[in-house]
Amino acid sequence: MSSTLEEHPPQTAEVARRLTTPSKPKKYREPAYRRKGSSDFLKPTLGGLIFRYVLLALVTVIVVGPLIFQLSTSFKGPLDDIYTFPPTLIPTDFTVQNYIRVTDFIPVYLYAWHSLMVAVGTVVTNAAFATFGGYALGCMEFRGKAIVWGILLSTMLLPGEVTITSQFLTIKAFGLADSLWGVFLPGAVGAMNVMLVATACRAIPKDMLDAATIDGATTWQRIRHMVWPNIKGMVSVVAIFSFIGAWDDFLWPLIVLSDPMKYTLTVGMAYLNGNFAADPRLIAAGTMIALIPIVVMFSFMQRFFFQGVQEGAVKG
Repeated sequence: MSSTLEEHPPQTAEVARRLTTPSKPKKYREPAYRRKGSSDFLKPTLGGLIFRYVLLALVTVIVVGPLIFQLSTSFKGPLDDIYTFPPTLIPTDFTVQNYIRVTDFIPVYLYAWHSLMVAVGTVVTNAAFATFGGYALGCMEFRGKAIVWGILLSTMLLPGEVTITSQFLTIKAFGLADSLWGVFLPGAVGAMNVMLVATACRAIPKDMLDAATIDGATTWQRIRHMVWPNIKGMVSVVAIFSFIGAWDDFLWPLIVLSDPMKYTLTVGMAYLNGNFAADPRLIAAGTMIALIPIVVMFSFMQRFFFQGVQEGAVKG
């Protein structure tokens, strides 16, 4: 027996280690689908689960596909054929010259700076006015409140093109035509944004605000310490949509601005598309430059965005 242990000491030590080490229980993993005979109707069947993933993949291709194609096109050189089908997403003649050449035709970064100033100003004013206006409509009682609601609703019934002439005449009368101030002012506050925040404010129990008033809290203190923690998610939704709307706006800047050096990025991209349509690589590069600020902003605010979409309960 001793000779056997001496001949195979590693195996013996391994067996002893296995005998002395307690075995870990295997974790049971529930299947993602409902098995035959199961009563868990909250889970889909195997066929339903496969259909969901196929549908998800199809929607992803439809939504993300054009973006990936534009990104791939922006890095393709002259030797790449961008009209082949099915399209090749990996460039064989990889180059970043398209991002350099696009600045030779239009001052794309200057236009992007103009769009950024308008978009940031729109976000700040919409967030501030929507917060105060939403608080007034959602938490305060005053005469004519129903009339104010009706006016806000009426402004949403008509398309923007109907009032665009009167807006331009007003901006021109103020001497703000052909300026970024003229582009910014009509979108400084939106009726939909005020109503969204007002709806979030109405979810706050009135007794809480009345108790704070009895304790001597001012209007600003009520907004800062009681209203804001419960509506900041909705305000972030307002901020994101205000930024995207101001950044992507094309018709209004096109009407107000006449000096090419004051164009926003969307108007400048239309100029690029109209004069250099023979080279879609430059258009794709300009499109990617225009997309960067929206992606960055949404990446930073997505947590508050989904919180604002889901919120309905009042925080303690």
